[in-house]
Amino acid sequence: MITTPPIPRRPRWRSLALLFLCLAPLLWPLEHLAERYYRSELVSQNRQTLDLYVANLLGTLHRYEVLPQILGDLPALRAALAEPGQGLRQESANSLLRDICNQTGAEVMYLMDTSGKTLAASNWDKHDSFVGRNFAFRPYFSEAMAGRLGRFFGLGTTSGKRGYFFAAAVRDGDKVIGVLVVKVDLDHTESLWGKTPEQLVVTDHNGVVILTSRAEWRFRATRTLDGNERDAITAIQPYPTRNPQPLNLNPNAWLTQTQQIGETGWSVSILAPRTLIDRPVRTVVAVGGATLLVLMLLLGLMMQRRRHYLERIAFEAKARRELEMRVAERTSDLEGLNRRLKQEVLEREHAQQELVRAQDDLVQAGKLSALGTMSASISHELNQPLAAIRSYAENAEVLLDHQRTDDARGNLKLISELTGRMASIIAHLRAFARRDRHAPESVALQPALDDALALLAKRRRAMEVELIRDLPAAALWVEAGETRLRQVLGNLLANALDALTEKGPPRKIWLSAQESSEGVTLTIRDNGPGFCLEALGRAGEPFYTTKTRTQGLGLGLAICDSLMRAFGGELLFANHREGGALITLRMRAGAPGVSLQPAEDSSV
Repeated sequence: MITTPPIPRRPRWRSLALLFLCLAPLLWPLEHLAERYYRSELVSQNRQTLDLYVANLLGTLHRYEVLPQILGDLPALRAALAEPGQGLRQESANSLLRDICNQTGAEVMYLMDTSGKTLAASNWDKHDSFVGRNFAFRPYFSEAMAGRLGRFFGLGTTSGKRGYFFAAAVRDGDKVIGVLVVKVDLDHTESLWGKTPEQLVVTDHNGVVILTSRAEWRFRATRTLDGNERDAITAIQPYPTRNPQPLNLNPNAWLTQTQQIGETGWSVSILAPRTLIDRPVRTVVAVGGATLLVLMLLLGLMMQRRRHYLERIAFEAKARRELEMRVAERTSDLEGLNRRLKQEVLEREHAQQELVRAQDDLVQAGKLSALGTMSASISHELNQPLAAIRSYAENAEVLLDHQRTDDARGNLKLISELTGRMASIIAHLRAFARRDRHAPESVALQPALDDALALLAKRRRAMEVELIRDLPAAALWVEAGETRLRQVLGNLLANALDALTEKGPPRKIWLSAQESSEGVTLTIRDNGPGFCLEALGRAGEPFYTTKTRTQGLGLGLAICDSLMRAFGGELLFANHREGGALITLRMRAGAPGVSLQPAEDSSV
């Protein structure tokens, strides 16, 4: 008997939890140190970014700052100011300003007289042309007229686009004769910022946001505006609104750094979200807490190590005992399974033997079925030629009694031809039973149809059936077998006569044929009772018939359908809308003339 050593009592997890609570306050100084470090890193990075942006902004402005003073001395512009109503001088000034804009990249340049009216502009040919507009209310005009360099940022009252305006006086000696203005597009300075967590804000002297990386902050006031400032905004119209809405930002959610631009009076600020600091700080605190927790867990694991070792020994002993019991149970189960498997093998062998016997019986039944189908087909196909032979033999006997030997000899010749045709039918059915395939040959449709009608002429005349033919004069050539085609036509015409026996006079059969790009179509129609719904669905099935047992075996239409498919054609059954059955034969068109292939009638 296996004895297990006593398991020591479990470690005091309460003591470990208490120790953890005592060491947890050490995370507070760690948090402050991490926050100070990440704040200093973010401030240093944003200061460099702010310096670069301010330098780029000032570089863009300085590039256009001297243009109004230099361009004011151009003769074409002075001539336009001297003669404001002269069309050629105005066109010359417009073209000159447009060329200079294209070369310098300025958004627009325009020339005003001393009253503030625009005489020439680079956008003179645009729908938002400045020509003829008065901008005397803009502060850059008054500053330029006073002899200073005019500066102004605002929204264009005509174009509706933001821009920074530089204006300088055009002088004739000491006299100011006009003002030249250059508008600079600053939209690209916003796109340079890109999609970063930090946000760009540029405010003017009113504290209104004029450039920003967030469109919803644009033209919002960062402080409360007094009455004088609101009146100035109304007078010079620098914004799309006369009452800028306040920009309510939570100062605790952003870390802001600002740099002043003295020459424009702007303030450029970078607002960094506090999450850029809080997130790494929380990560550091989480790592510190995790480290402390790992230390506690290691201590607890060390306390558990000896206990787990003893528990493992006890578990292994118990597992060995359970394994021995399971092995014994599994052995017993395997013995029973082997016995059942032997029994199933014996049953499977017996079932296999029964299957072999059943397959042999099925093969024998198939042979008998094929023999019966063959016999029924021969009986059905030879029935019509035998009836014709009997009729010709009786006629020949009468002709001999009347000493008409030539006519009797003609009947005997017809009997000889019919016996040859019977031999061909038997050869064809034998080949059909062997699943032989005859190569299609070109056959003239009208002669084959005439042969089939001649075979049934006596019966048709006896039944007083009127034959209505709608066949073209030229021969229609189809791909088929000569004997098989006559066999199909004879069967279909015989079935039409059978259907007309159930109807009183007048009895009619219509035959029509036509040729198209898809082949040759032959239709056979009678004015009998037509097909019933069941017959339409099963007309091509072997041994299905609506006649009595003494009248038919139900193989005629099945054989015709099989032969038509062998030709590559199609046999369709339907009822005509005026009554009676309608049978359509669709066959592929054959080459005109006599076929070079041997006729299938010669095959044995």
